[in-house]
Amino acid sequence: MNIRRRTTAAAAGALIAITTLAVSGTATAAPPAPAPDGVTHEENPRVPEGAVWTEAYFPSADRSGTELHADVLRPANLPAQARTPVILAVGPYFAHAGQVGPEGWSRTGPSSRFADFTSGTGLFARGYTYVMVDLRGFGGSTGCLDWVGPGEQADVRAAVQWAATRRWSTGRVGMYGKSYDAVTGLVGNNLRLPALKAVVAQEPVWNMYNYLFSNGVPRPNVTGTPNAYNSIATLEPLPDDTARYQANAAYEQSHPECLSDNLTNNNNPDLSSPYWRARNLAAQAKGTDTPLFVTQGFIENNTKPEDMQEFLDNHRGTERGWLGQWEHVRGNDTNEQGQLLQGRAGFFDEVMRFYDRYLKGIRPAVHDPAYAIEDNTGAWRAQPTWPTPTTSTVADLPDGAYIDDGAPATLAAPADRQWDMEHYTDPAPPATISGLAAEANTFFGWSTPTRTRLRITATPRISLRADAPGNVMVRLWDVAPGGSAVMFDENVSLIERPGRVAFDLKSTDWTFEVGHQLGVQIGTIGSGSWLDTPSGNTIRLTRTRLHLDLQNPRFDVPTQGGRSPFLDTYLAQYTRTLTTVGEGTFPLTLHNRH
Repeated sequence: MNIRRRTTAAAAGALIAITTLAVSGTATAAPPAPAPDGVTHEENPRVPEGAVWTEAYFPSADRSGTELHADVLRPANLPAQARTPVILAVGPYFAHAGQVGPEGWSRTGPSSRFADFTSGTGLFARGYTYVMVDLRGFGGSTGCLDWVGPGEQADVRAAVQWAATRRWSTGRVGMYGKSYDAVTGLVGNNLRLPALKAVVAQEPVWNMYNYLFSNGVPRPNVTGTPNAYNSIATLEPLPDDTARYQANAAYEQSHPECLSDNLTNNNNPDLSSPYWRARNLAAQAKGTDTPLFVTQGFIENNTKPEDMQEFLDNHRGTERGWLGQWEHVRGNDTNEQGQLLQGRAGFFDEVMRFYDRYLKGIRPAVHDPAYAIEDNTGAWRAQPTWPTPTTSTVADLPDGAYIDDGAPATLAAPADRQWDMEHYTDPAPPATISGLAAEANTFFGWSTPTRTRLRITATPRISLRADAPGNVMVRLWDVAPGGSAVMFDENVSLIERPGRVAFDLKSTDWTFEVGHQLGVQIGTIGSGSWLDTPSGNTIRLTRTRLHLDLQNPRFDVPTQGGRSPFLDTYLAQYTRTLTTVGEGTFPLTLHNRH
């Protein structure tokens, strides 16, 4: 049954009539433009089944004159003014023409970016409205790109407030996203908005600096990623998009500084600068309490678990999380064999229990663990929070020296390489690493063999004193008897001047079997994951200490979940045979945490 509805302009913003044209721009024998009560799936197959689509415009919250565009999908089985909670997605990927490039649509319509979510949850039949808002500069919104800065944060504020104040809204808003539009969910939490009741953020970036730099060292995508978003921002609208949408989509043509500024603003390695302080979401989360459901791959090579622990430690509200050994994927994604890429079943069911609880007040009949965590053995456990270490320890590492001769990365890449947050991945490691322990540009410290199973969890931190400027890389290896080893954690830093240097590695969750040793490799940057400038200096390190949190797997509480397929890919990529493994100078020992 095709249910037609009347919606006032006050309820939906400025609603736009849509005329259907061919991609070439030539008029076709299209039906008359529909009345301003919305478009159903029967009228346009790009509209999800069970939904009615309208478009709306509203100003951003920073009084900059930026106009934001929204696609609104309302349940088709409800009256026009029926009040529902709202699921909101805000990001750069909702243009009608395509997410990151033209997708060959023959007519305009709402983005299909999260069609898996709306269909997989039965969202509209469950009585939810779904709204997609283009960040400034993208899709049908005006303004200059702002890489999650004050401008884009104002866009998130405006989007939540707009969604909460429509006549068809209960005033309770949840946010949903993955990658960039998961980042905007973290922003929503940080803004402390009363109407925002729940956030689902899959594989976000926890501090925007970390996507382009690591402690002063640029990544290979430092220019490629801003260029990628410039390209997305300048996608041509579709010929049958409304005149207002097309005019907004052409904003960069009359404001070319938007594109050039996006390149120069983000090419700043100074983490302490005002630019990056405004984009440090982990620090801004201090004291926030929006209920939060996150996913994060510990070994994923796109949006990495850097500053994740700081964000979660600063956040004081209800938390739910799936953390494990996967790449940059959604909780419901499967491979061609039908395997869940995160390994755990029931993502949409759990997400909807989360939304129903905080947006509708429905207490779930099923108990979900606060955190479900997969370690490197492929086993899943439930925890009330993450991390929950048993022991904190500091390992004193041997002094050493290396030549900072580096292996600088190159920006050379295939012409079709995608550098946006949805697609970028670090370069694959070299097939072999030979003679690591003997090379002049790296040296190792070794733990003694473990006497019990134990897990390195949370966020390892390294501190050291360097006698010359240059670069330093730290890698952690799980070394089995005989020398077979897996590199499971790494990070780098610029040494600006002689003296003390301290920095975090990535958050991790890695279980050591009895008899294994921890290898700590320190030296010049030998990875294509950074675009370093080798100093050529011989750098001597002293007073080097590795700060670790350890957990006893004996107390794990099992929960459902299978081995995520990417774990075996990662192990194949990062397993090496290390030579001249030492007997060890520091222990890895569990004891009661004080």
